Order: sequence, then C-alpha cells, then structure tokens
Amino acid sequence: MLNWLRKLRSASAERKLLAWHVPGRPVWPMRDPAAFAREGYGRNAIAYRCVRLIAEAAASAPLHVGPEDHPLTNLLARPNPEQTGIELLEAFYGHLQVAGNAYLEAACIGEDAPSELYVLRPDRMSVIPGADGWPVGWEHRVGSSVRRFERDPLTNDAPILHLKLFNPADDWYGLSPMEAAAFSIDRLDQGNVCRIALYGGDALASVTRMELLDGANAFAIEADGEWELIQAEMCELVAPGVYDLSGFLRGRLGSAHAMRAPHAVGARIIKMDRRLARADVGAHEWGEALKFIAPPSEMLPTSARAEAATVTLPHAAVRPWAPAHVRAARAASGDVLITWVRCARLGGDSWGPGEPPVGVPTESYVLEVLDGSDPVRTEATDLPSITYSAAAQTADFGILPGSLHIRVAQVGESGATGLNTELTITL
Repeated sequence: MLNWLRKLRSASAERKLLAWHVPGRPVWPMRDPAAFAREGYGRNAIAYRCVRLIAEAAASAPLHVGPEDHPLTNLLARPNPEQTGIELLEAFYGHLQVAGNAYLEAACIGEDAPSELYVLRPDRMSVIPGADGWPVGWEHRVGSSVRRFERDPLTNDAPILHLKLFNPADDWYGLSPMEAAAFSIDRLDQGNVCRIALYGGDALASVTRMELLDGANAFAIEADGEWELIQAEMCELVAPGVYDLSGFLRGRLGSAHAMRAPHAVGARIIKMDRRLARADVGAHEWGEALKFIAPPSEMLPTSARAEAATVTLPHAAVRPWAPAHVRAARAASGDVLITWVRCARLGGDSWGPGEPPVGVPTESYVLEVLDGSDPVRTEATDLPSITYSAAAQTADFGILPGSLHIRVAQVGESGATGLNTELTITL
C-alpha cells in the first residue's frame, strides 16, 4: 500500500493530470456485496467474529514509514477527519473479508499530494473495463450521485487502490468468503435460527435429513401477502409452546419469491399438517370476493364463537414458477446466448426420462434486459433460450456490455407472466 501511495503522488514530484475519455461502462459484481454485509456479517455471530479478528489483527500490524517526517506518517495517523489510521485499516480489511473487494481512495486538491484517505463501500463501487478487458477506472455511485475515478493511461497511476481476494472466475472482482458460504446456505440454511410460538398444536420434533428431504416439518410463513414454504430439520423446545427452528430448506414449492432476510417479527407461521383443510373453490370463484366462516372445532358455522372474513383469492398457485439455472455466454461474433431451465409446477418430481409437463397450454417466456431498474429490451420466445445479438446490444448500450442484468419469467394460462428470476451475469 505504501508503494502505491508513494507512486501515486510523492511530495517532491510534479505531475500534470491528463483528462481523457474512458471507453467503457461500469460492470457490477454478480452477487450483491450489501447482502454479504447484511446477511453474512451483520446477522451471523460466527462470521462477524471471524471478520473482526482478521481486520483487527491486520490493522494492528505496525507500519514503518521513513524518514520520520515523511508526509505519509501524518496521513496514516489521521487519514481523514472521521477516522484514525487504525479505524481506516480495520474498515479496509473488513470490507475485503466481507465483500472480497476493498477500495481505498487517495483524495487530493488539484495537483497536490494526497491529503486524505477514505475507504469506499464495495457495494457502491464498480469496475470500468477497457477495450482490452483490463480495468481503466472505477465508478462510485450513491443514489443519483456518480463519481468516476480514472487511471492515468501514461503512468498507470490511479486515485483508487482496489484490493481483491483471488477469484478464478472473474477478472475484475474478488471472491467473497461469504459468497462460498451463501451457495451452501442457498441449498440448506444451517446458519439461521427462527424462534416461533405455536398455539393449540402438537409438540414439534426434530427429524433426520432423509425425513426432511421426504417432506417432514413443513411450515408456511407470511410475507407481505405471500407465503414462503419452508422445512426445518431441528426443532428445539425453549419454553412452553416456543421452539427454535434451524436447518432450513427454504423457498419450497416455488415460494422463493416470498423469502425474506429476515422475516418480520410477529409474522404468522402455520404448521403444514393433516389438520389443514383444503377449501373447495370453483374455477369461476378465483378472483371473486368469498366469505369464509371458521367455527371452533366440532361447532356449527352459526356458533357465536365462529370467525368470519371476506377474502379474494388470487389463485396464486397457478402462477408458473420462476425459471432456474439462467446462463449467458458470449460467442466470438459478440452475440450472447441466454438459456434457462423451466421449473415445473406440476409433475416435476418424476425420475423418468423426458421433460416434465409444461403446465400451461403453450410454452412461452418473456425476457427483459435491464439498465439499472429500467428495461431496455423485452423479448418473447417459445423456447427456454434466446440470442441477444451484438447489434441489439450496441443499440441498447452503445457498446458490447461486460455484463447483463436480465429478468425472465414463464407466461401463464391467462397470458400474465409468472414468478421471475432476476440477476446480473458477467460475460
């Protein structure tokens, strides 16, 4: 780091700044660094402690600068008005462990030597690749405010030190230790614990892994009018009627869209068992206001203790599930082939050969290419794939982008799109 600062701007050197145009667009990382900080660090005591230990140990290592009156000595002791040198380095190394990337800005006035140092949040930074694929700058975005930091094309000096952990699959971003853990959690969540209170139900019990995979211990958790279906491997009684659930399979039966991190305190949870009765709703009654009456057990609907409610059922169960395994690869021509796998809502559990049933009369999909949150291109297709031509990419972005932010959904019976998958893919 000291060599970088000395090369960037020594006190005795005079160097003119060259204004130049960066021919590229920022490329954002595939996974959200803010999610790593929120879920992996902020809500996981073990990960939090590990990151703190590493960051504190690295920041406490003494840095020797000579001669003693070198301007860098004072800069490292008090890098900016808000932080000491130790605090700055702890933040720098902490971001590196959480996001796999850490960014240090050397701020100066005009052509003066750097007067302040700042650690920039990785979720606000993006790399700007040049025509040869190597980074030529960085973009820092906070709301509508955007700053660009450019590398000097003659000296290769830059006002940003970007330190990243080894990532064999990405030229521009490091691999977060949290990301490797997230892939495991996405399949079997062994990091979170959910405390629930059940009323009037039987006792809960833990199950074996095989019993879990066979459908045991299923629950529905309400989330903003939707319901996430989960299963829990471990059920620990901590008080009468109160349990700690852990070892989750989440987003079951196409309910991944209702996953929350975390679910709100006080959210309703229902044990999915034999006591649940299925309402007999006719095809013409979906979307209509229906009156439901729930009397106490073994009492008539006319009982004074019966509860009544009028609800409109949206028939959410018939929505096509979100496509999975979305992939994109650029050909030598510049065209990008985008593919995905349909998730079968009905008949998808067969182990036999062949494709599962489509579930709707006609198989069709809608794919959107996004710039930020705004669609720049919408395409319909009857196949689980589409080719995004180089000409179309240039028309939409001005260049061939280094990554694509896409959203894809299957079209349902009514012509409305089902649940979607949205992600950014580095090409």
